Amino acid sequence: MKAIKLVGTGIALPSRVVTNAELETTVDTSDEWIRERTGIAERRIADPSVATSDLCAEAVRAACENADLDPSALDGLIVATSTTDTLFPSTACWVQHKLGIKGMPALDVSAGCSGFLYGLELATALVAGGMRRIAVVGGEVMSKVVNWRDRGTCVLFGDGAGAAIVTPGDGRSGVIASNWGADGNLAPILYQPAGGSRMPATHETVEASAHTVHMEGNTVFKHAVVAMSSAAVQAMKDADVTADDVTLMVPHQANMRIMEAARERCGIPREKMYSVLHKYGNMSAATIPVALHEARTEGRIHDGDIIVTTAFGTGFTWAASVLRW
Repeated sequence: MKAIKLVGTGIALPSRVVTNAELETTVDTSDEWIRERTGIAERRIADPSVATSDLCAEAVRAACENADLDPSALDGLIVATSTTDTLFPSTACWVQHKLGIKGMPALDVSAGCSGFLYGLELATALVAGGMRRIAVVGGEVMSKVVNWRDRGTCVLFGDGAGAAIVTPGDGRSGVIASNWGADGNLAPILYQPAGGSRMPATHETVEASAHTVHMEGNTVFKHAVVAMSSAAVQAMKDADVTADDVTLMVPHQANMRIMEAARERCGIPREKMYSVLHKYGNMSAATIPVALHEARTEGRIHDGDIIVTTAFGTGFTWAASVLRW
């Protein structure tokens, strides 16, 4: 076991709630259609003036407060996001600036919805190398990269951020096992075509909505279920953990059908799966840290519990961790 401890968690959620009923007025959809196909009832949408770094900074502050730690005591910051404030510098540097601290390394992780678990893996390695207090935050403002005329994607996503403070463990808690990877051959099934060096912004790219999420839904579904479940099953096997041992499964909150299919393939009972999907939608890299925080707040997670987390994301990436809390 890699001895770490998540000593504090925190979240940041926009105040604006957008219900399925509201989306019915803008695209050809219905509350029933969205609920049946996704499990989502509502999502949070940030104000136009709010950037990803704003939500991430707020979540890190909340996690530090939860850990009784001043942000100035951090010696590392990892931000997982696909909706960066700017192409450069990193969103982590903007977050660092908003926290009013400097000197420590700050970096972004671009692994889509798997990003928080990728960040946790990096933080675990950095703690093993001698660092003491690392903030890992997943944050997104997906509303700014969604085509609000495309009912296949706009109903899925929400905005938010979740953070955790990673410190050395005492031998009783940590990452028991993990499994992560990527398959770049699947990059075209879920991506934002324009805005980078391959397709810089032009009037034509904007008019073509090439700066928004493009997704092959059925293909993503198929690969997501296999990737999430396979990664989780392998991590559980490596951890010598059975479904009976698991206290709680916290999967990436993408779509209830994906989550249920992955859970079933892992052999974990439905009552052990934790979800906030219905009220927040798919917040990409933020879904797992937000769900972990809310599960802690509700008393669903205690010291010594076995937590299984698993995710898939654009790239195509996947990651799973078995944690002893």
